[in-house]
Amino acid sequence: MTAAPITPRFTVIAASLLVAGLLTLAPLPEWASAWQPPWLTLTLAYWCLAHPERVGIMAAFLLGLLQDALTGAPLGQHALALPVVAAGVLAVHQRLRVLPLLQQALLLAPLLVLQQAVLGLVTGSSGRPVTATVLLPAISGTLLWPWLFLALRELRRGGR
Repeated sequence: MTAAPITPRFTVIAASLLVAGLLTLAPLPEWASAWQPPWLTLTLAYWCLAHPERVGIMAAFLLGLLQDALTGAPLGQHALALPVVAAGVLAVHQRLRVLPLLQQALLLAPLLVLQQAVLGLVTGSSGRPVTATVLLPAISGTLLWPWLFLALRELRRGGR
């Protein structure tokens, strides 16, 4: 007899994305605000990696629109950047899944940098200045990935 595969309920995925969205909106002290990790991006990347058949580019686009609306960003800024990350994770998800967490983080880092570059381009095209600090969330996200991965995996497995 074989065990049935573990499939997360929609509520687990939605709840984790909701918490990630709330963490994105959480105010930080002035000195830490530039380092705020891309919570929604990392959580989306996890679900694209764990269940690519359930969470993909369309979910990333819709979450991006929601993030734009909630954060007051130019409409389409995150809706453009999040699908880029989702597509990158989906393109290599089978290889990425088998790597140790530190290697996963290092391979996820260029996607986070690409996301920040897209956000910087949109910000810059609207006439606002863009500095190198736009890349700091990619660094904090890369450092956070192993712990977030472990936490979301436990949530997905039901705390076993």
